[in-house]
Amino acid sequence: MHPVRVSIPSFRSENNLMEKGFTVFKIEVLMNGRQHTVEKRYREFHALHKMLKKSIKPPEIPSKHVRNWIPKVLEQRRQGLELYLQTIIMENVVLPKIFLDFLNIRHFPSVPKTESCGSFDTESMESSKLSHQPGLLFLRDPYLLPSAHDTFSNVVIEGVIHGVFYPDLQPR
Repeated sequence: MHPVRVSIPSFRSENNLMEKGFTVFKIEVLMNGRQHTVEKRYREFHALHKMLKKSIKPPEIPSKHVRNWIPKVLEQRRQGLELYLQTIIMENVVLPKIFLDFLNIRHFPSVPKTESCGSFDTESMESSKLSHQPGLLFLRDPYLLPSAHDTFSNVVIEGVIHGVFYPDLQPR
């Protein structure tokens, strides 16, 4: 199952003096246990569809020309757009950046699953490369205590090493 789930639970009609009325669809996005809401007009779905066609084969999008003042027709469009988004998620292991942007999801470079864990096979150095960005960077071996002439010794590393390997030793 994909970590992204979407639904369109509701819609509302907007009337604007500058242009004729339109419908706004409320999209609920759930990713990694966090939920947020995005509101989009049909024209934004249509623009997404055109952009997606450049990189993937998206499913059919509900018809552009409907009588959007009839509640039953709007409900059918809501269901169709919800199915459209869900189908894109189900049919694509890696979601296109434009799709993630549409749903206001922060995206990160994706790595194929075969590279994500590395390998215990010592002959395969290629598979043992890290596939993520380092969260902490050490300029030298973090398991060695700082030298005596180091004016800025790393207190955290020193404390952890003393705590783990020398629990009875008092700090300097």
